[in-house]
This record gives sequence, C-alpha cells and structure tokens, in this order.
Amino acid sequence: MNPTESPVMLSQDVLARLAEVIEARKAGDPDKSYVARLFHKGTDAILKKIGEEATETVMAAKDGDPQKLVYEVADLWFHSMLALSAFGLKPADVLAELQRREGLSGLEEFAARKLKDRESSGT
Repeated sequence: MNPTESPVMLSQDVLARLAEVIEARKAGDPDKSYVARLFHKGTDAILKKIGEEATETVMAAKDGDPQKLVYEVADLWFHSMLALSAFGLKPADVLAELQRREGLSGLEEFAARKLKDRESSGT
C-alpha cells in the first residue's frame, strides 16, 4: 500500500470497481455470468441469496472461524451490492450513510430513527 493511501480509500476503490463489474455484467448472458444469471432471475433471487449469505455469515461467526467469517462476509457484501445495483444504488450511497452516522451514538441514532418512523406513520 502506498503510504498516502489509507485502507478506507483502497476499500472504496475496490467497492467502486466491483460495482462497475456488476453493472457491466448484469445485462450479460445468464449462461456465462453468475451476476447476469441472478439479475435474469429477478430481485427475489438476489434477495434470497442475501438471506442465504447472511445465515452463512452468522454460522461462521458462531463457529468462531475468523477466516471463514471474512469469506462469508465478502459473499454477503457482494450479494448486497447486487441488491444495491438492482435498486439503482452504489456502494458510495452506503458509505455516505455510514459517514453520516459516524460519531453518532448508536442509541441516539436508533431513537431518532424510531421517532422518525413514528412521525411518518402518524402514530
């Protein structure tokens, strides 16, 4: 790693490049591309895959296997990126939301969200 590059900058670059690959492949031949195959099957197939990967992530954590946990989280992130793409979003949108939350108390942020939800539902 170049001393002027932070791990976060490198991460953003990796996520941006992966998002570009997803965009390039999602309309491709489903017989030649896993990404195209999932998009061809529709959003429900992508969401089902996210559920499967989330379960595998939890199981890897429960097994206490750090390397397997990293592997499964990578799968979960990848499939989550497919969902982002399906809804016209990019990793930068998630990173911006994380940045917005940075420095906020998790409890305060949760309470603010709960209040906003109540206000929008009129209860």
